[in-house]
Amino acid sequence: MGQNIKKVMIIGGGIAGIQASLDLAERGIEVELIEKNSCIGGRMAQLDKTFPTNDCSICILAPKLSECSRHPNITLHTLSEVKKLSGQPGNFKVKIYKKARYVKEDECINCGQCVEKCPMRVDDEFDMKLRKRRAIYIDYVQGVPSIMRIDKENCLLFTKDSCRICEKVCEREAIDFDQKDEEFELNVGSIIVATGYDIFDPSSLTTLGYGRYPNVVTALEFERLICASGPLGGHLERPSDKKDPKKLAFVNCVGSRDVKNNPFCSSCCCMYTTKEAMIAYEHDNEIETSIFYIDLRAAGKGFREYIQRGRDEYSIKYIKGKVAKILEDDQKNPLIVYEDIDTLQVKQIKFDLVILATTMIPKKGAEELAQTLGIKMNDFNFYKANSYQPQKSSKEGIFLCGACREPMDIPNSVIDASGAAAKAAEIIMRG
Repeated sequence: MGQNIKKVMIIGGGIAGIQASLDLAERGIEVELIEKNSCIGGRMAQLDKTFPTNDCSICILAPKLSECSRHPNITLHTLSEVKKLSGQPGNFKVKIYKKARYVKEDECINCGQCVEKCPMRVDDEFDMKLRKRRAIYIDYVQGVPSIMRIDKENCLLFTKDSCRICEKVCEREAIDFDQKDEEFELNVGSIIVATGYDIFDPSSLTTLGYGRYPNVVTALEFERLICASGPLGGHLERPSDKKDPKKLAFVNCVGSRDVKNNPFCSSCCCMYTTKEAMIAYEHDNEIETSIFYIDLRAAGKGFREYIQRGRDEYSIKYIKGKVAKILEDDQKNPLIVYEDIDTLQVKQIKFDLVILATTMIPKKGAEELAQTLGIKMNDFNFYKANSYQPQKSSKEGIFLCGACREPMDIPNSVIDASGAAAKAAEIIMRG
């Protein structure tokens, strides 16, 4: 096999990638963590709470972020992507492309003066475009590394050759417009892919009214609307008129279990809609919630009890029915038309706000990365795992964890990450 490199490269800095990094680092193995965005944290950083405990999401994640950034065995490479792979297990050579941050990482202290003075306002992707951010920004308040970045596509210096205000107000002279994108090479013994997932865009499902009716939102948009760090500061309002909604509806299986879109089950929609309904009730005990479902899939530890708790303690009404379409009345109230599966009758109910439980789909760019790494994809365009050892990819020395191989919730992603870390460590330790 030749030389055995005592390093593991992890692609993706979400909760799965972070957990795998920490597991390996604690074993004394050096980790090169590659993240496409400017901060690690992934989807979990966007959530308000996690099921089945209803613990604060960022309260769980933040200590792991901090430990990951400070651990002597972990090197973070943000704004970076894998471009080429060669070599063999035990001695891979990986070419990395790193975008310029235009901010000196060893000088920026995240004081925020540059953000206050930046004149640009653009849609904030982290907040699902529900509020604006500046052209110089950090992904989210607790983001790691805690360093600003400049959005080249929207910065006035790059688009109109003017401004430079951030450079003038930065007392530490951390702004560096002369930074260039760069390429470098890493030698690693094994690789873990933990690139996560994307959210299905329900705009194509025209019968549900998403994009046309302001009071029809996706579940991740709802997470940001109700989160204390979100655009509304934790006070839930209807997008159309800013009134407090009193009657909510969740529609499960949007884009999933559908032969026209994604025939697979997204695995956690039944649970996260229950969680979001609980959170809404905690914010306002007058809120009434209905969850429309085909059948409840709650296979995890304590999951069935969690749903029963939603019924008993949070007044959640579960309606076994297939939603046919969503209409809108003159006051912009969504009207759900559905078939009641128990009675086989077509019914209609009015709500203040409707939340679509959109499915988890493969990450954008997953196929390109698969070609770069030389690994296979399955029929649904997730990375193909070994049938008997699910953390193994189709290529020796490359492992998979989390939702990049199949839809998966946070508890399972963490378990999966530890499994992948153990297998990656085998390549390193066996020499």
